[in-house]
Amino acid sequence: MMWHATHQTDEGSMCHPSNVEMWNHFDRMYPDFAEEPRNVQLGLCTNSFAPHGQYDHTYSCWSVIITPCNLPPDMSMSFEYMFLKMVILGPSNPKRLIDVYLEPLIKMLVQLWHVGVRKYDHTTDRAFMMRPALMWIVNDLPAYEMASG
Repeated sequence: MMWHATHQTDEGSMCHPSNVEMWNHFDRMYPDFAEEPRNVQLGLCTNSFAPHGQYDHTYSCWSVIITPCNLPPDMSMSFEYMFLKMVILGPSNPKRLIDVYLEPLIKMLVQLWHVGVRKYDHTTDRAFMMRPALMWIVNDLPAYEMASG
């Protein structure tokens, strides 16, 4: 989980979210978060799918997936590191109500941001308080419109 803090890239190249200015700006805004490289930057991914085939619009499913962005590029978006947090089911897409479904997840992330969770680091044989930060929402344009309100 500390790869983002130790990897080296050529100046001006971007191969990972930690190479972008937003990540660096976040680190400057929250230095107490940044000084612990085991804290986790998260991406929240949403997307819809039709469970009964591509052209069946009688039912809607929306997946909400959390993925850690601290990992190397070949790991961060691999299936093993995508965590399905919820599936929103219904006769149609959630549209403007998606925030109602996401509210418990966001509340939990805010609480963990403030309190942290005690984790064990086997490389140092010590416990530490890990905090998450929701850095990005990743989706296509229709889902972006809904997630943005």
